Amino acid sequence: MLPMILLFTLLFIVLTLIVLLRRAGGGYFPWIHFYTKGKEAGFSFSEVNLLRKVAVEGRLNNPTSLFWSIKQLDRSIRGSMIRFKSEGVLDEVENMEFLSKLFDFRKNVEMKLPKYMIGLTTTRKITKMQFLKITLPGLGTYMSQVVENQRRYIAITYPEGPKLPPGFEFKGGELNIYFWRKDDAGYVFKSRVLEDHMDRKVPILYISHSNSIIRSQKRNSIRVDINIPAHLYPLRTIGHATEDLEEKRGIRCRLQDLSEDGAALLIGGHGKVGMNVKIQFKLSDTNLVMCGVVKGVSFHQNKNTSIIHIQAIPLSNRTKNRILAYVYNLFGERGLKNVKHVSAVLEGW
Repeated sequence: MLPMILLFTLLFIVLTLIVLLRRAGGGYFPWIHFYTKGKEAGFSFSEVNLLRKVAVEGRLNNPTSLFWSIKQLDRSIRGSMIRFKSEGVLDEVENMEFLSKLFDFRKNVEMKLPKYMIGLTTTRKITKMQFLKITLPGLGTYMSQVVENQRRYIAITYPEGPKLPPGFEFKGGELNIYFWRKDDAGYVFKSRVLEDHMDRKVPILYISHSNSIIRSQKRNSIRVDINIPAHLYPLRTIGHATEDLEEKRGIRCRLQDLSEDGAALLIGGHGKVGMNVKIQFKLSDTNLVMCGVVKGVSFHQNKNTSIIHIQAIPLSNRTKNRILAYVYNLFGERGLKNVKHVSAVLEGW
């Protein structure tokens, strides 16, 4: 008798769960399959619940596409933002947190793409125009750029940096080289100077290839190129960081790239690693603030300018979501010359 009771109890629980999942999901999609796929994809139960809600609101024919389709995720996030805006609840804390989680899901899906997972194993794959940071022991750091990548050598522009001592020769010397590969990671390798063509109209060096290339500092966020004005405000300590808008103008600079966890700025003069800074800029009609610490500096002596790389402290969900809407180009605003064409959902946000 007891086994029969336990069996019926188990069946009742299963049937109840199926009914609840269907009611929660809407329609007759096999939501148990959806939850199973979500678990296989590495999502927690609460995260799968969140994605189910998005699938229902987006009326997706195949909700499981949310586990692998960036395009579908973009549509769903955009749809959620538009709905929140139309209902006047976009700025509510709960909805900002909801969108932030969706953006995190989207990033995780994209970061699993081969271009982020597979790195370089040889310098023969370095592309033309790649910027290089060269360290000469005892002399300092120099900047260069790849002119061409041939089977037997890499041609690079003559390194720019601190003045070289009298009689210095590149040919035969060893270079410690670092570069950041777009949408990938940082790389370090050693090379030897094969030829020094200082006598050419455009001076270049021929350097040797290396198969001992180390991949480091793998990117944890999606970053996009940008070229807009910004203002820089030095901070005494990072403890003074806020997202409050500054009324006074700061140091004029230009934002060169942007992500949810940092940015690169072009500034005049020589930047310093370790500086605590606040930057203020505008995306379409939205004023935004990011605070952080300068983690890297690329100084161009001939132009007396620096590219400073900022690691941001955690952003508010409002700022993070606004930046990611731009990074993922959800409303087609990147590259637009007339911001009036940007969707009304972004106005004043």
